[in-house]
Amino acid sequence: MRPVTAGAWRRALVTGGAGFVGSHLCGRLLDAGTDVVCLDNLATGSRANVADLERRRGFRFVRADATDTRALRGLPGRFDLVLHFACPASPVDYLRLPLETLDVGSTGTRNALERAHADGARFLLASTSEVYGDPLEHPQRESYWGNVNPVGPRSVYDESKRFAEALVTADRQVHGTDAAIVRIFNTYGPRMRTGDGRAVPTFIAQALDGMPLTVAGDGGQTRSLCYVDDTVRGVLALAASGESGPVNIGGGDEITMLELARRIVGLTGSGSRIRFVERPVDDPARRRPDTALARERLGWRPEVGWNEGLERTIGWFAHAVAA
Repeated sequence: MRPVTAGAWRRALVTGGAGFVGSHLCGRLLDAGTDVVCLDNLATGSRANVADLERRRGFRFVRADATDTRALRGLPGRFDLVLHFACPASPVDYLRLPLETLDVGSTGTRNALERAHADGARFLLASTSEVYGDPLEHPQRESYWGNVNPVGPRSVYDESKRFAEALVTADRQVHGTDAAIVRIFNTYGPRMRTGDGRAVPTFIAQALDGMPLTVAGDGGQTRSLCYVDDTVRGVLALAASGESGPVNIGGGDEITMLELARRIVGLTGSGSRIRFVERPVDDPARRRPDTALARERLGWRPEVGWNEGLERTIGWFAHAVAA
C-alpha cells in the first residue's frame, strides 16, 4: 500500500475510529506521522481494534458519542483533519440501532462539521454506496441520484447518509468549510465482525466452522468488493486533494454472492455446502461503482486482487478464532 505523505496532517480526529474501516484509517495516519484522536462510543466498534494503536505514540482513544456536542467541542488542541466515520454500517447493526443511526448521520455530522469549521480543518464524510439504493443505473456514477425506499427497513442507514451528504454540502456553502464526501462501496478485510451480517465475514466464519454458507435468494445479486487497504488509500487520497466530491471508492470486479461463497469455500478448503435463505427486503440486485472520477482526480485504483485480499482476510479470521 502506498504511504500517505508524511506530515500531510499534524493532528487528526477520527469519529468511529474503533470500527472496522476507522481503525485501519487510524493506523495508516499514525504510520504517516499524524497524531490521531479516535472517538468512538463502541456501539459497533471494538477497543480490541485499536489495542495495538494505543501502545503507539501519538494515539489517543476517547470513548464518547459523536452526537454529544460537548464531547466534540471539549476535545483539547486543534485538528487539521476531521474524518467522520461514526455510524453503524451493517444491516444487523443499523436495524438494531435505527434511531442512533439517524442521529449520528444528522447530529453527529453537524457536530463533526462544527469542530472542523472551528479548527479550520479539512473535513471528510464517510458516505456509502447505499445512497444509490437498489440502483437503476449500472455501474453507479456520482451524478446518479439513486433509487431509495425512504420507509423501507434499510432506510435508516440510506437516508442517514443522504441527509449527511446534504448537510455537508450546505455547510460548505454557508460556512465555507473545507469539506469532501467519499462514497465507500463494499469493503472487506481483517477486523470485520463475524456476526455483523455482511457476506464476507459471514461466509468465512461459516466455512471455517464447516457450516453451510447461507446465500440470500438465488445468489445472483452482485457486489464489487474492495480490500480495506485500498479503501483507506482512496479515502486519504481524497482527503489530501482539493476535491469536494462526492467520489466513489470501491472495487471494479463485480461478482455474484453465489460465486463469492464458492470462492471462499475453495480458499478455505472447507467441505461446507451452500444453503439458500430468504433474501432481505430492498436488497440491491446489482452494485458496482463507476470509479472514473477517482482515477482521474485522485490517481486511485484498487491494487489488491481477489485472491490476495480474501486470503489475508481468511488468515486473520482463522487466527482470531484460534486465539
